[in-house]
Amino acid sequence: MSQPDISALNQHFAIAGQLEFAPDAGGLVVVRIANAHAQAAIALQGAHVMTFQPNGAQPVIWLSPAAKLVPGKSIRGGVPVCWPWFGAHATDSSFPAHGFARTVPWQVAASAALPDGSTRITFELPQSSIPSAQWPHACHVRNIVTVGRTLAVELVTENTGNTAFEIGEALHTYFAISDVDKVRITGLEGCAYLDKVGDWQRRTQAGDVTIASEVDRLYVNTETDCLIEDRGLQRRIRVAKSGSRSTVVWNPWIEKAAKMGDFGSDTGYRGMLCVESANAAENIVSVAPGATHALRVEYSIEAM
Repeated sequence: MSQPDISALNQHFAIAGQLEFAPDAGGLVVVRIANAHAQAAIALQGAHVMTFQPNGAQPVIWLSPAAKLVPGKSIRGGVPVCWPWFGAHATDSSFPAHGFARTVPWQVAASAALPDGSTRITFELPQSSIPSAQWPHACHVRNIVTVGRTLAVELVTENTGNTAFEIGEALHTYFAISDVDKVRITGLEGCAYLDKVGDWQRRTQAGDVTIASEVDRLYVNTETDCLIEDRGLQRRIRVAKSGSRSTVVWNPWIEKAAKMGDFGSDTGYRGMLCVESANAAENIVSVAPGATHALRVEYSIEAM
């Protein structure tokens, strides 16, 4: 699949001193943002935020040092866009897990320097990137990324057809942490979850979420903020979401990370934790003809 014209992208969408497009060694085109507040990198493939680091602070978003930045392959780390289904497809196991949106080219629709010093870029999923056999519905999909003191990502699905459709979705965010032993997640106390590690049994969260083995949990019917409290970095990462009624917590732990082969080292899994804002399982979303659904998340850091 041909890559976009970098010179044309810079001509139309670059912002002097804030935003430019550049090739990556793996063959992907990457948006590089550096403004008064933070730095970030976003791949046009998947409209995939790869990194976000506020100025003077440690990275908030984790990207594996062994991530494969190759056309058509998912990127390990960052903020993958899972759409239009989450996990395995409901009826056809040959379709890609988590949908096709994260591994296909997106187009740049707009860029802007905002009055507060933040930088915004809007991506659109072109019709040519939507396999009609997997998704035969008329729609317009955007991913709007705002890089400033915080990182905001908004995934917008508009139904442009005449019949309703259902979507499952997630912003599958990998967070950079000091060590899994030194973090806990608050905000999910008392929530019901489906435990993938435990044969999808339905359980209830008791207290804070901590990581001491493989964790893959789909929390349902929850719209609250989550806080990742990191004693090692003496900070909290706030995950504030809207338009999302599911939260997924994932860490592959030792054996699964080793099998994946792109975590960077035998202990790579210790420096990351996924807290994903989603609509999945019983929380999939029906989008009526002419209607628009938006899943928005804002990530910020707070001192402990």
